[in-house]
Formats: sequence, C-alpha cells, structure tokens
Amino acid sequence: MALPLLQYKPSSQNQRVKSFGKADLNEDTPYIYRTEDVSSYTDIENIIWAGYRQVFSEHEILRFNRQKNLESQVKNGSISVRDFIRGLARSEAFYRLVVSVNNNYRLVDIILKRLLGRAPYNKQEEIAWSIVIGTKGFDGFVNAIIDSQEYNDNFGENTVPYQRKRMEARPFNLDTPRYGEDFQEKAGTVATDWRFTLDKFYSRKSQERRLPEGDPRKYADMAASVNPQGNYAQRVSAHDLDYLNLVPQRGRR
Repeated sequence: MALPLLQYKPSSQNQRVKSFGKADLNEDTPYIYRTEDVSSYTDIENIIWAGYRQVFSEHEILRFNRQKNLESQVKNGSISVRDFIRGLARSEAFYRLVVSVNNNYRLVDIILKRLLGRAPYNKQEEIAWSIVIGTKGFDGFVNAIIDSQEYNDNFGENTVPYQRKRMEARPFNLDTPRYGEDFQEKAGTVATDWRFTLDKFYSRKSQERRLPEGDPRKYADMAASVNPQGNYAQRVSAHDLDYLNLVPQRGRR
C-alpha cells in the first residue's frame, strides 16, 4: 500500500509571484514551445529538441541518448508533448545519467526543476516526494509529477516544460546531476576539482606567500621554532672582571 503524499506548505518563490506583464519580459524570458504554434516540420523538430534540453540538459544531448521511437510518435501525433516528456524522463538513458548517480532528495530537486520548472519549496517537500520514490519507484514518481494538477495548470498536454517566472543564476536544466556530494564520495574527485584549487589558495603557505616582503607574519613560524633555552644574559660579577686586560691598548710604534 502506497503512502499518501505528505503535506507541505509552499514558500513564496518566484514562480508563485503574479506576472507583471511586459515588465517581466527580458533577455532571460524562456521561449515557450507548444504544438498550438506548429506550422511546419521544423517547428515539430524544435519542440522535440526543446524537450531534450529541458529533460536531459544541454550537455547530455548526445546521439546515443536520443529516443527515436518517442520522436516518431510525436511527429505523427500518436502521443502528446506531455507523454513525450514522460517518456524521456522514464527512459533508460535518463536513468543511467541522472537517477543511478543520485539519492532520492537530489532526484526530487532535479525532477521538480526539469519537469515542473521550479525548485523545491522547502525540505518538507523534498521529504514528501522522496517517500513517493521509495514507495512507488522512480517511474511512479515521474507519473505523479506529470499527472499532477500543477503540471496540468502550467503546461497541459501540449507545452514543453520551462523554468517558470524570473530567471536567476544558471538555468535549472543546466544543473549537473553527477556532481552531488554522494557521487563525489562514491566516485572520488580528481586533482583538477575546484575544491582542491580553493584549498590550495586558502592554505597557510599560500597566504604567507602573498604577504609583502618584510611583513613579520611571514616569519612567525620561524620565530616560534627557535629554541629560547640558553639564550638568556649571563650573570657576571664586577669582581670577576680584569679591567686592565679588557681595556684595549695601542701598541708601541
């Protein structure tokens, strides 16, 4: 028996802000691909590639990841854009590239961004949908998202999902799925990883190297390593001094 979806409160995110019309339009406004605007074969091709970019991301659109069976069904009208998106998200290629290398929480984050066009509202929503993955499996989770009222209200049957409302930072469909903390711990990292660069930059030795010449901080470690024992002034009594021999004398010419 599948558990019901846990309740969570939507936070005030960009996609929930009412549109201001033309004031919202700028260079980051996404182009909306939908079958209602199709007038040629090229338009259908554009819809297909927009679906690939949204679901698979730009850097994962490779020839061996293409789903030609789904493409042909879209072209001849056998399936809607909604089912095309569903098929891409449930394909073996997507499972291999995204699902198998992430935990449930990160999967929720990626799928909400790519299929609903928004980030998770909060941790409670991530937990709620991760339970759906655990009980219904990943395919059941994808079906629940695409068949949801939110998907239907925003994209319907014929519109390719897109990042909704105001754009900030990098686009959602460019989030790299293989660079979560879990994958890094499992597969390891290479010396060119940016974290090694930061560690090297902020290391003690690197900071000292950037200090100007003559700065006492450059020699703090050297000064601390000097053994102070035996360097105190010797206690000498005036009675023990031979003043006649200590005073320098000029020799005779």
